[in-house]
Amino acid sequence: MALLVMKFGGTSVADMECIRNAARHVKREIDAGNQCAVVVSAMAGHTNQLLEWAREASPLHDAREYDTVVASGEQVTSGLMAIVLQSMGISARSWQGWQIPLLTDGVHGAARIVDVASSELTKRFAEGEVAVISGFQGIAPTNRIATLGRGGSDTSAVAVAAALNADRCDIYTDVDGVYTTDPRIVPKARRLSRISYEEMLEMASLGAKVLQTRSVELAMVRKVRLMVRSSFEPPERYAPAGGDLQNEPGPGTLVCDEDEILEQQIVSGIAYAKDEAKVTLLKVADKPGVAASVFGPLAEADINVDMIVQNVSEDGRYTDMTFTVQDTELEKTLKVIEGAKEKIGYSDLRGSTDVVKISVIGVGMRSHAGVAAKMFKALAEKGINIEAITTSEIKISILIEAAYTELAVRTLHTLYELDAE
Repeated sequence: MALLVMKFGGTSVADMECIRNAARHVKREIDAGNQCAVVVSAMAGHTNQLLEWAREASPLHDAREYDTVVASGEQVTSGLMAIVLQSMGISARSWQGWQIPLLTDGVHGAARIVDVASSELTKRFAEGEVAVISGFQGIAPTNRIATLGRGGSDTSAVAVAAALNADRCDIYTDVDGVYTTDPRIVPKARRLSRISYEEMLEMASLGAKVLQTRSVELAMVRKVRLMVRSSFEPPERYAPAGGDLQNEPGPGTLVCDEDEILEQQIVSGIAYAKDEAKVTLLKVADKPGVAASVFGPLAEADINVDMIVQNVSEDGRYTDMTFTVQDTELEKTLKVIEGAKEKIGYSDLRGSTDVVKISVIGVGMRSHAGVAAKMFKALAEKGINIEAITTSEIKISILIEAAYTELAVRTLHTLYELDAE
């Protein structure tokens, strides 16, 4: 017998037929004798409708009331899922965040989980009941509903799995796993059977939409093993979880500790992020404190800076500075820099959004030299100019012109032998 948390995203519960299909996946595990907690998102598109209504009511709305409105989407889905499971002869009941309770801090709209009370859920499991839990929500210290931000249902599922000491947390979505890159760009992209927490965290933060970044962070800290699966696969394609959860048949990607991956490739995946903007300051006086005069005001404005490149002139008097921000923050960034022009002292300021960040990711890079050199050489041979570079132990990111996105991704995917055979 295994204890599983099964999470179904918005596309997996988009309508009643989808909910019935998701329920069949739950039934497969129950029929095998496993205990299950089910975490559900709102139906696809429903949260956007609720957001629109909140904004229509008032552009400057109370964040606490906003949470009351948007949390209702998951409440509807949890009730419907419980009803469908009951119609299949399964003992089930819905749970809202405040009923568990799932405790959060007081930051409405982007709350963080503080604790999950698991005693009542554990008691109900012993009685053979399936808990259907509304994701994305909890209860704040003020006794008000608090939501966890976009994609928060993934985080809810991981937190519940950690609190219950579950054997695994299965994330059901509209794809059958994590791929080496976007299959829409590279048809030869392969589904990974396993990927480490660190690699998944990098991929999630760099644009891969399979898992929400916070959920991967929490899973890594609490050692919650995640399985990414498709709810649209027939339930019989997946074997019920048994005593050995290490090697289960059926499509999917296991997100786990690096130690669980026997043969680790040097590079596991290629990610890209199109939501980047480039800012360049020309002829900045090269003197102590100049970087602080640029990035201090940006920090005060809550603008996150990613890549930074500085080129000093031959005489050492001036420097050109280039850095990247989110494309949605470009206008705000330019205004902040313009406001600090007298203190910074630059001759020209430029901003553009025609750039993309390409990243090569793999824990195997820690023990292999030459990964970056191969990357730079291959791109140069394709005539692709690199505008900025950042590195970490398991990642190399470059900034290039957006027009070269597909060519760069395909080139690197083939270079590191990630193409499917």
